[in-house]
Amino acid sequence: MLSERQDAILREVVRIFTDTGQPVGSKTLENALPFHVSSATIRNEMATLEEIGYLEKTHLSSGRIPSANGYRYYLDYLVQPTIVPKDIANQIDEDFGQTYHQLDDIIERSAKILSHLTSYTAITLGPESTKTRLTGFRIVPLNSHQIMAIIVTSDNNVESNIYTVDAELDSSLIEKFVRIVNDKLVGQPLPRVIEMLHDDIPIILSEYMYSTNGLLDMVDQLFRKADSEKYFVDGQLNLLNYANNSDLEGVQSLLSTINQSNDLKKLLNPNSEDDGIKVRLGSELGSDALKNYSIITANYDVGHHGKGVIALLGPTSMHYSQLIGLLGEFRTELAKRLIDYYSRYDDS
Repeated sequence: MLSERQDAILREVVRIFTDTGQPVGSKTLENALPFHVSSATIRNEMATLEEIGYLEKTHLSSGRIPSANGYRYYLDYLVQPTIVPKDIANQIDEDFGQTYHQLDDIIERSAKILSHLTSYTAITLGPESTKTRLTGFRIVPLNSHQIMAIIVTSDNNVESNIYTVDAELDSSLIEKFVRIVNDKLVGQPLPRVIEMLHDDIPIILSEYMYSTNGLLDMVDQLFRKADSEKYFVDGQLNLLNYANNSDLEGVQSLLSTINQSNDLKKLLNPNSEDDGIKVRLGSELGSDALKNYSIITANYDVGHHGKGVIALLGPTSMHYSQLIGLLGEFRTELAKRLIDYYSRYDDS
């Protein structure tokens, strides 16, 4: 552990560098520290912090900037989340302020609000769907070669898809198929629905019809979509404000990472048991494209409906104290909105 004076110096270096983007010298620190100490003493302490790897120089004559290890120490021991100003809290409430009829609308809206408030890239993951049940299923013929499949879930979400079929489908076959799926699957949790679509439903269908004309394969895709984790990203292009635009391959890799759900899942780490707000630095993210970025994640809890994740992705030199405080306030407000939404449709 560092001494109190070294803690104070490192904290101020992080703050000043975050505010200015410029290396911090001893003269600047002498005026910024909350106690009096000579410039020579500050230089000696900064040299010590550099030796142990918490500060670094960008070139020989410069002041110092925090290293990755310095940021890690700061985040683990020194950062102090700030209280969200009342006007920002009111803005969050106002931006959320409407009645939502789809769960995904709330999750998507949260990403937009968070990105707008911070000018960083915001990512939200909806609550896990393990408790969500199927409440309705329909297939609507649109014309002789197209049908629309629609499913409704217990959180009042609706998923639909239009399929083109090779030949005219017998309407009686569609009716039988819909009736069997509703009889056997409505009321079941979505993971169980998908399981039964593969194991139980084909056996039942074989007793009533010679062929399903590919209906089973088509709706399987739709049920999987309903059961999939819902990610919403807003402010993707904000990342380019901190990218090396001369490195075209790096920029492409960066955008690809944000647009791949598997990569996002690794970033968010949704299965973490830690309910606190966590910051992971670029060196800890396992992606060379993100080496100059950090991600702040926070779980939110909506009771028996599960947990979700909100996150901010931005440069390593983010205003962590402000953003950690903001995410704490924001996840509470998002959870309230979701609980209110569920209360309108929850029959448990």
